[in-house]
Amino acid sequence: MRRQGILPVIDPNVLVINCGSSSLRFALIEPVSGRVLRQGMAERLGTAEAFFRTDAEEKVDLPLAGHAEVLDQVLTNLAGQNIVAVGHRVVHGGEAFSDSVVLDTRAIHQIEICAEIAPLHNPANLRGIVAARQRFPNIPHVAVFDTAFHHSLPPRAYLYAIPYELYERHAVRRYGFHGTSHRYVASEAARLLGKPLEELELVTAHLGNGCSASAVRGGLSVDTTMGLTPLEGLVMGTRSGDVDPNLHEFLVDHAGLSLTEVTELLNRKSGLLGISGTTNDMRTLLAARDRGDARAALAIDIFCYRLAKAVLALSAALERVDALIFTGGIGEHAAPVRAGTLDCLRLLGPELDPELNTAHGKASGGRITTPASRLLALVVPTNEELVIAREAARLATSPSPGAG
Repeated sequence: MRRQGILPVIDPNVLVINCGSSSLRFALIEPVSGRVLRQGMAERLGTAEAFFRTDAEEKVDLPLAGHAEVLDQVLTNLAGQNIVAVGHRVVHGGEAFSDSVVLDTRAIHQIEICAEIAPLHNPANLRGIVAARQRFPNIPHVAVFDTAFHHSLPPRAYLYAIPYELYERHAVRRYGFHGTSHRYVASEAARLLGKPLEELELVTAHLGNGCSASAVRGGLSVDTTMGLTPLEGLVMGTRSGDVDPNLHEFLVDHAGLSLTEVTELLNRKSGLLGISGTTNDMRTLLAARDRGDARAALAIDIFCYRLAKAVLALSAALERVDALIFTGGIGEHAAPVRAGTLDCLRLLGPELDPELNTAHGKASGGRITTPASRLLALVVPTNEELVIAREAARLATSPSPGAG
């Protein structure tokens, strides 16, 4: 399996659009230098707390705004810019895409098909693609897939223990997600440690509204927590993560829910939101815990414990753990979550440095553990936008053959 490289080819500007399940980020980037010319973000989309901010403007409250409204503002603000390509984050590429692809009608159709197994994400990604192609019809648009990085998983990691013909006929398997983030932070960790990526064995934990962890050996993903869809694995903002598969039938029989309603419950009403009963936002939960909110404290405790269990499980795919990497909004900024997770990993011998952890590793090359710690833990800020920009630049001058 060929390992994808980050191969910058052209400057100047690539517009990166990253539509998540409850967020939207955009950045205008020079892919070779990595210089960000303009950027902005919207968070908590679909809620009363939704807001939008660019680097040149104050925060704007946009109650109940969705992706389309925010993206229209983004594209209007960038009118007149010299944009040579647009890179789009796409969550699910299924087995059709093992690499980034220049978007055409056939590729868009394949992304639509994959929306059935990424209902929180691919539809949002597609809205960004459709709107951007309408606004910029004469430049290449490139899809960069979260799943592509995980195409190096071996069969023992990606196959479910179900009748094999379901894989042969319907491609039912584990795909993994957040690939651009796992890929980037693994490379950055190697740089920070001054070691070749090919020699490192890492566990990377991307923690945001969506969460996943991966075992990365020699720069290749060899196991990960998410599966057929982004619902499997860790506890997330509104997603349950792993549950007993028979829960669906139980809730249909005993709670009077339809199968569709159970799926909706597990994707949009569970996770941190479901346990706390109030919010999916970790910042709000940490503040509530500090005020004595027992349900908020329980949600955080479950989140940390399930993450620690996953780290130990992923270690089975490695010969050793050279470093545990925290990234994503929660991973980079929530010191109590990192502390709680390491406290559950006593088997690996972490020794947290409270001061370095509180400072998010910024003064220590990302390190938040002591020099004597048996487990090295790092905070490595992710930069999915830069990966997407460089992939878009690479393919803008050398189009890929598309799906296949």
